[in-house]
Amino acid sequence: MKKRKLSRETIQSVCLLLLILVALYSGLRIAESAVLYRGPGVTTETITRKTIVHQEKEYFPRQDITVMLVMGIDQYGEVTPSNSYNNHGAADMAMLMIFDETEEKVDVLQLNRDTMLEMPVLGIGGRQAGTFYGQLALSHTYGSGMEDSCENTKKTISDLLYGLHIDYYMAMNMDAIKILNDAVGGVTVNVTEDFSAVDPSIGMGEQTLFGEQALNYVRTRKDVGDQLNLSRIDRQKEYAEGFLEAFQKKREASPNFFVSAFRDAADYIVTDCTSNSIATLIENYGEYSLGGFYSPAGENILGDKYYEFYIDEEALKELALSLFYEEKE
Repeated sequence: MKKRKLSRETIQSVCLLLLILVALYSGLRIAESAVLYRGPGVTTETITRKTIVHQEKEYFPRQDITVMLVMGIDQYGEVTPSNSYNNHGAADMAMLMIFDETEEKVDVLQLNRDTMLEMPVLGIGGRQAGTFYGQLALSHTYGSGMEDSCENTKKTISDLLYGLHIDYYMAMNMDAIKILNDAVGGVTVNVTEDFSAVDPSIGMGEQTLFGEQALNYVRTRKDVGDQLNLSRIDRQKEYAEGFLEAFQKKREASPNFFVSAFRDAADYIVTDCTSNSIATLIENYGEYSLGGFYSPAGENILGDKYYEFYIDEEALKELALSLFYEEKE
């Protein structure tokens, strides 16, 4: 895939927009005790990383990447703890943004929320009390819906990817999408699936989405097209491109427009990034190229009640090795 060279402002929009700008104005949502950023050639912590043997070759985790987990939580309203170790906020979207310091690019790995896997179950005191086999999205429902739930999803994905170290996470509730969508003046997409049973105001063809329309477009899959999460992932990618274009236009007209917008969205966000780490990310990765978008191969099956996605293990290992590991010489 040919890489596009993006401006400093554009790459921030594509990969750091939600995380950086929201965190800068989110105040209490920022965990000031988070691990400091590990810049190129600098190590501030010792991390045990697993070596993988594949087809008689040894691979070790790359030291030149920084990985962020971004989650879209199927929950409305401001982020509040559930006061228990179970909540109703499933991670409907989960993607990893991979900042490659050697190639100076950003790759995106999007995981299917229906992926069937083993995940930790949290019990009294927030300690792991066992495991559960189910959809990836459910990993966030274990915990209070705050940092503990994010950490549970983070561990679940890390285990799926052979012990991958994930540097940061950010989780966003549904209402934040409407706020940010309308802040950029709406997002234009090309609608190719019939939304009439869900939102009759979303017609076929090119349309600019506002408010609830945007949320329905990126979130809904029941009664839309083939109802598969893979189709929804495609819509989310298209929406992201449309959002970027709208953001750029708005920014050119009013460079500081996002300040109030992200202040409004801050109460719908949970992240472990510190202000210092965010500033360093901007400084180090601001002029990176946008690399590829990847999704693990697998098979969709309709279970007793819900769709289940079974990852092709061999294909997953090949993909993980290409993104997160390098061969020992």
